[in-house]
Amino acid sequence: MSGTPSTAPRTTPSSSSGSNGRNAWAAGGTMFAGVLMIVNGIFGIFEGIAGIAHNHVYARVDHYVFKFNLTTWGWIHLIVGLLVAIAGAAILKGSTAGRIVGIALAALSVIAHFMWLPYQPVWSLIAIAIGVFVIWALCTDHPARTGTGYGPGRM
Repeated sequence: MSGTPSTAPRTTPSSSSGSNGRNAWAAGGTMFAGVLMIVNGIFGIFEGIAGIAHNHVYARVDHYVFKFNLTTWGWIHLIVGLLVAIAGAAILKGSTAGRIVGIALAALSVIAHFMWLPYQPVWSLIAIAIGVFVIWALCTDHPARTGTGYGPGRM
């Protein structure tokens, strides 16, 4: 290494302006959304297993419109969690179908956690916020159009 500074200009994400900066942020958000979907899906699987295995893990709620047996809720969370984790993995691979399915499953997860609010209010609100972010990130990044993809060989 020589002691002379490089003549090539440096750019940072914060110094990027215009649509390229926004596209970089959206691509990063999409990758983060894929990771969040995998983690949220794994948590959903654990939530489901807890509801199926031990029906007394969660507080019982009386007089609730969306009241199901806790074992039924366990199966719902297990299946949705598994599908969300698989969609998150597809998003990280750069699949367009994974993005579309990811949006639909994130919306389904938001609805399920809204209905799950009386059983676990704090976690449900966190899961709803994660789902809203995932939907935003997957809807705002367009890797085929902008060339800021996140699939294999593009990182």
